[in-house]
Amino acid sequence: MIAVDTNLLVYAHRKESRVHEAAFAIVRTLAEGNQVWAIPWPCCYEFLSVVTNPRIWKDAATSPERAWRQLEAWTTSPNNRLLGETDDFLKVLSDLVQRPRVRGAVVHDARIAALCLAHGIEALLTRDRDFSLFPELRTRDPFG
Repeated sequence: MIAVDTNLLVYAHRKESRVHEAAFAIVRTLAEGNQVWAIPWPCCYEFLSVVTNPRIWKDAATSPERAWRQLEAWTTSPNNRLLGETDDFLKVLSDLVQRPRVRGAVVHDARIAALCLAHGIEALLTRDRDFSLFPELRTRDPFG
């Protein structure tokens, strides 16, 4: 099962992204395809936070209603799974957050990595290089 990180969702949603068309095609293929794919719950929250943030998008921030409709369209895809905490999640997370360079905002990435590992994700589609701190999680730049 493939999981999708926040940045791919933002690129797929925001037309001003240089990789919008490619990102949109990737997410659309996942949403309309036959393979099971996943979005970690923290990526859902982060997507809503990023695309509705007027500090990032000035006067062009996505309305909360539109952002919600977009997230709902992805998450109601018949083959989508939302990744939440499992019974062994704290053990998986503990191993990741105690690493030397996992501090501050990287803790958020550790949580996403732990969710993916706990659910046996094959690869996380992301452009975020911080995931290299978790080599047990295979990542793939969907544009590279």
